[in-house]
Amino acid sequence: MVHQLHKRFPDQQVKSLLQRYLDKEIKLNYIIEILGIKRRRFFQLLKEYREDSENFSIAYKREKRTRTISKEIEENILKELSIERGLIGNRDMPIRSYNYSYIRDQLWSKYGQKVSVPTIIDRAKKNNFYFPRKERKSHDREVL
Repeated sequence: MVHQLHKRFPDQQVKSLLQRYLDKEIKLNYIIEILGIKRRRFFQLLKEYREDSENFSIAYKREKRTRTISKEIEENILKELSIERGLIGNRDMPIRSYNYSYIRDQLWSKYGQKVSVPTIIDRAKKNNFYFPRKERKSHDREVL
């Protein structure tokens, strides 16, 4: 079920309902029921409609993109992944895979940047820093 008003009704239909309310053709409770909104939201829309009825719109305009991280954070993730790769490549070290939680902690302590582990894993996959998990066989031992 869609909850957003701008996805359920076109601008013209909402304008028509608001104008009919102002002309006292329709009661408030009826419009609230049709639109599926609360009284407070209705009166917010009515105020906007009264201020500028010609340019009134219920369309939602996003202010900024979501789910993005800055270039600076991205560069720091790649820097920390490359440091970790160097440790993995060194045969003298017992490290065989990336520790993404450690990378997250390093980003916080060194740069003061908060990043989630799934974001780090995603960047590792996109930049060839990712080692897929090996399949484990269950019951790979034989009873003597």
